This record gives sequence, C-alpha cells and structure tokens, in this order.
Amino acid sequence: MNGRRRARTLFAGVAAAAVLVGAGGVAAADSSPAPGPTGDGSQKLCKRVPKIDRHIQRALKRLDAGAGTRGSVARLQQRVDNAKKAGHTQVATYLQDRLDFRKSLVTNLKQREKDLNDVRTWCQDNSGGKAAS
Repeated sequence: MNGRRRARTLFAGVAAAAVLVGAGGVAAADSSPAPGPTGDGSQKLCKRVPKIDRHIQRALKRLDAGAGTRGSVARLQQRVDNAKKAGHTQVATYLQDRLDFRKSLVTNLKQREKDLNDVRTWCQDNSGGKAAS
C-alpha cells in the first residue's frame, strides 16, 4: 500500500510540474510577438509557378471533360437532369447547388490562370523574384 501511495504522489508531482512548465512556456510565448514575414515570398512563388500551372490545367481539364469523366461539370449536369426526370426534387436541388459551385470553380480557376500568367511574366522580368529582394 505504501508503494502505491508513493507512486500516486510522485505521479501527481510530475503532472503538476508539467502543468507549471507548460504554463510558463505559454506565458513566455505570449509575451514576445512572433515575427511577421520579412518578404512577400516571390522567389518561392516563382519557383512554384510551373507546378501551380499544372494543377490548374489538370483541374480545368477534368471540369471541362465530358459526361463520362468523374468530377466534370457535364457529368454533374447529367446527374441533375436524371434526378429531375425521376422526380427526386431534394436530390436535384442538392446536386444543382453542387453544380452551381462547380461552374463557379471553373470561372475562378480561369481567373487564377490569367493571374498566374501575369506572375510568370513578372518572374521572368525580375530574375525569378531575386531582383525584387
């Protein structure tokens, strides 16, 4: 019995110490503000432009594909039409909301594509963002 009591006391002491140390670490972290970014990250963005472009192109290709491609606008439109024909109004409404979002996603991605082309041009004119630093 004495061993159990000693173990519980030791465990309680360790737990209390951990709480005190943790609270001190939090207080220290709160007292000094974290430094903000020192630049705009242009070098890293310029380096990632090709990868971002591939990502956008892949997404647009999928969205613009025919009804046989999962994730395409045409496939979701077909599902909406099928739900309406079957008289499943709640399902049709749900799918229509998804379709509206997916169509807006195409518009958004096309805008990002234009913006990325401007960034690509800027990166070429500024040595990959190094000249701006």
